[in-house]
Amino acid sequence: MLLPLADVPRWYAEHKPRDTVAVRHDGQELTWEALERGANRRARAFADRGVKAGDFVAIGLPNSNAFYETSFAVWKLGATPTSLSHRLPRGEVAGILEVLKPALVVGGEPDWNAPNAVPQTFEPEGFSDEPLDRPVARYWKAMTSGGSTGRPKIILDHNPAVTDIDAAPILGMQHGMALLNPGPLYHNAPFLVTHTALFAGGSVTGMKKFDAAEALRLIDTYKLEWVNFVPTMMHRIWALPEDVRARHDLSSLKIVFHMAAPMPPWLKERWIEWLGPERIFELYGGTERQGSTVISGTEWLAHKGSVGKPDPAVCSIRIIGEDGKDVAPGETGEIYFMPAAGSGSTYHYLGANPKRRNDGWESIGDVGRFDADGYLYLGDRLSDMILRGGANIYPAEVEAAVVAHPDVRSSIVVGLPDTELGSRLHAIIEIKEGADPKAVIDGMNAVLADLLSRNKHPESYEIADGSLRDDSGKARRTLLRDERLGWLKAGRDFRVRPQR
Repeated sequence: MLLPLADVPRWYAEHKPRDTVAVRHDGQELTWEALERGANRRARAFADRGVKAGDFVAIGLPNSNAFYETSFAVWKLGATPTSLSHRLPRGEVAGILEVLKPALVVGGEPDWNAPNAVPQTFEPEGFSDEPLDRPVARYWKAMTSGGSTGRPKIILDHNPAVTDIDAAPILGMQHGMALLNPGPLYHNAPFLVTHTALFAGGSVTGMKKFDAAEALRLIDTYKLEWVNFVPTMMHRIWALPEDVRARHDLSSLKIVFHMAAPMPPWLKERWIEWLGPERIFELYGGTERQGSTVISGTEWLAHKGSVGKPDPAVCSIRIIGEDGKDVAPGETGEIYFMPAAGSGSTYHYLGANPKRRNDGWESIGDVGRFDADGYLYLGDRLSDMILRGGANIYPAEVEAAVVAHPDVRSSIVVGLPDTELGSRLHAIIEIKEGADPKAVIDGMNAVLADLLSRNKHPESYEIADGSLRDDSGKARRTLLRDERLGWLKAGRDFRVRPQR
């Protein structure tokens, strides 16, 4: 049965026990009835500020119960939500708002100076919580891509704001499943999976900010069943003292997905040993939904490093070389997708044009190869590839090896100019509190010796002042590189070379 997203809270409020929790953050719970009433109040408050069917509403809120009241309120008006980081700098958000032209901005920083906005603390006082009957939005979500490294673009998902409540949910979810959300809702994956869980009558236990030990505690306390991590989170959990990991019961956890960034093989092996291969899954794909792959831990053990095989019911994938022709298995090229429903069927951009061939196949700039069995292996984005002495080096491969050092929490590798080789590898590393920076850097080559060929070893290092990646595992590699190019030009000494 197709149900408008606007009616999801009301449906489950009427069909589940009265005290059933839909969403919780920091121990504060919203039942389905409370979510329905809160969304109705917000919808009327937004309508009072001019929001109507067909509009876009930008949501700049931290992870919270209020976020979900807001997203459902937007759908109740026949409008489409766009989720933004509430900490975006004014210049970056200005570019997004210029492209999106939202009817309303909910939250964000005060200096955004949006023409029609309500603050993060907004409460819809004095508005009725009775049901509304409004049109269904043409697009159920509109997520952002780009930012300060390029002109922002908006990705309009072509699915309308309806859900089939009888259909099997995506990614191994089941109806009524209890989900942990450790990631920020301004990224597509957390937004997608948490709302999907709610559409299927499940519950969402959210984290305002990721904390490794707290994630395990929440799974144990609320007997959570499904979670989507990024590799950064999984690295931080694995880095916890063994007794901390052991004190929590994770037997309720049926599925652990990871996505959004490359996973170091050694780390994946540890998680498979810990929880079992039948519980570990990986998704590769873009927000645009041109195509995706999924691989289970069991499959991965037979094809280590792979992200899976394309499902013909979802998409087809080609690997195309520089000559515009398909490459042979084992050879590397650019990844191109064709959704099962045909070219342009899943999305369109505001503010940009897709990288689309004349035959309709699309690329998001990733590099990869197929093995003889049709399993896909990723390289890096073409824009991130480093050319060193005529050899193509993919930063993600080097980063995965660097974080194998027991005192390294995260790493970003960039190429810096060199007159002899064209580029030299520079690793920016985030180390554990209390670790000796010099000892970490001097000991790195010994760690890398069995993981990377010598020409892929970073030739210089830098200790990061703070976190390199956000809770979604994302990092702006181009921005970091450009910043260091400026330092080189200014004569700033920031590179530390390991002892040979």
